[in-house]
Amino acid sequence: MTRIILCGCGGHMGHVVTDIAAADENVEIVAGIDLAVNCSAPYPVFPDLAVCNVQADALIDFSSPKALDSILSYCVEKQVPAVLCTTGYSEEQMAQIRKAGEQVAVMKSANMSLGINMLLKLLQEAARTLAPAGFDIEIVEKHHNLKVDAPSGTALAMADSINEALDNVYEYTYDRTKERRRREKHEIGISAVRGGNIVGEHEVIFAGLDEVIEFKHTAYSKGVFAKGAVQAAKYMAGKPAGFYDMRNVIEE
Repeated sequence: MTRIILCGCGGHMGHVVTDIAAADENVEIVAGIDLAVNCSAPYPVFPDLAVCNVQADALIDFSSPKALDSILSYCVEKQVPAVLCTTGYSEEQMAQIRKAGEQVAVMKSANMSLGINMLLKLLQEAARTLAPAGFDIEIVEKHHNLKVDAPSGTALAMADSINEALDNVYEYTYDRTKERRRREKHEIGISAVRGGNIVGEHEVIFAGLDEVIEFKHTAYSKGVFAKGAVQAAKYMAGKPAGFYDMRNVIEE
């Protein structure tokens, strides 16, 4: 049984993770962290990790980048592996996360979906074959109208995964309105769409002469992210210090 502390338990994703965990006989959420301590939850809720006195095997965070300092401090001190699911971290915060990985097990993935992370592997294989054959690469991501960061972390993870397979010689283009020029050979275009209540849609286009190959992932509910986070927490329990991502979960 993996005992989990859930940060951001009062938010929408917190409720989804709570439901997913309740249906999994191998995990138990033993405590929640949320400023709204009166939020309904079937476990004790604390306003801050500093006052949480419940022991756990892993921590899942679906709160805010603002909570990173307290989360990393707690996890390092208590030696509780962290599964960081929050998006919008700055470069400085990402460096902070990697630094913490030297002292405790830390997982950070741009997207917790098992399907997305399997797709990242498939994209590398496709890129190695199609890019040398002259295929252009474009990424289009779509999300709901409340999402504030663009492009999505998942779109960037897709671009990075492709670029890694191609010796990192590609550059990213986010806006084609500023310069009137033809697209460069070593270029990955990334476009963002915001509207309605789209949970998450990512499409990678390999466009060649007379043929186009498309990879597409659609999330119909946030349950896919919650399920991945719970799977990650089970994987991370007992792991030694290090920086992990969802590829570790898939490949085990």
